[in-house]
Amino acid sequence: MTEVLAFATIILPIVTALTQMVKLAVSIPKNLVPFISLAIGILIGLLAAPLTDLELPLRLWGGGLAGLSSTGFL
Repeated sequence: MTEVLAFATIILPIVTALTQMVKLAVSIPKNLVPFISLAIGILIGLLAAPLTDLELPLRLWGGGLAGLSSTGFL
């Protein structure tokens, strides 16, 4: 669990920045922002395979936690 939280902490600024970019580029309702942030976090967790030795489910959990944390939902 410690590795997942460390991974989520590392990718949190990236997820936050990408979420802000999406919010500026596309007009989306405010109630959908956490879902978009969650999807971005999971996508970053999926794409981070070469950067970490965590297994896929742990990376996806870390990405999801980072996505929800970036919007203050968690």
